[in-house]
Amino acid sequence: MKHTTTEEYNAAQNEGERPICDKLMYEINRGLPEAENKIWHGHPVWFLDGNPTVGYSKLKDCIRLMFWSGADFEEPDLKPGTGKFKDASARYTEVEQINVKDLKRWLRKSTKIQWDYKNIYKRKGKLVRLV
Repeated sequence: MKHTTTEEYNAAQNEGERPICDKLMYEINRGLPEAENKIWHGHPVWFLDGNPTVGYSKLKDCIRLMFWSGADFEEPDLKPGTGKFKDASARYTEVEQINVKDLKRWLRKSTKIQWDYKNIYKRKGKLVRLV
């Protein structure tokens, strides 16, 4: 079985989406150099100590940047997901919409504010905040 890389994922996007994915990959790699990056559930995700932290995916009309614990970042440009999880995301249709200063701040927060998604199945769906 071939393992897709983030670069291959980005290259498979259309002309308008590819620059968005490339910019996000570049900034996430710079902001989280210690993170493990892999394709997980079909899209690029970065993990800190095995815990999913940030990733992006192609939706029908945009690229969505998602932070698994982003709902607790208290950032107005990150929109909380629906449901019981603590995710929040930003959506982009053009690379110019990416505010690098905001993204760097969100990445810093993602190392300090984390919920334990790695063990969510062991805890039967219950999320616990990591310290």
